[in-house]
Amino acid sequence: MLKLFTKYASVGVLNTAIHWLVFFLLCQVVGSSQAIANLSGFFAAASFSFFANAKFTFKKRPTGYKYVSFVFFMGALSYLTGMAADAISLRPIFTLIAFAPMSVLIGFLFNHLVIFRGKQ
Repeated sequence: MLKLFTKYASVGVLNTAIHWLVFFLLCQVVGSSQAIANLSGFFAAASFSFFANAKFTFKKRPTGYKYVSFVFFMGALSYLTGMAADAISLRPIFTLIAFAPMSVLIGFLFNHLVIFRGKQ
């Protein structure tokens, strides 16, 4: 499982860069709330992450149902993280720092145990 997690984390590096770029553009340039910026950043990065992990990490066929399930679950986690940060007036950088490791760990477990379950 360590090898699988390492592959998942390597895809996550680019995914995180996409997420952070969108988040900062929306917060700093557009003036969006952290909840909306975090959710939008997630959606921008989610497609890349889902399809790259399906092919590279889990070697499973991606389906629309799996994609929607992944986006819904992880999107809810993203939005709730941003909403909590807004509620306690957390600075945007700390929202991203908190969300990144949480999404990697929870995302890996969700993908491995639910979305792409089965022997690798």
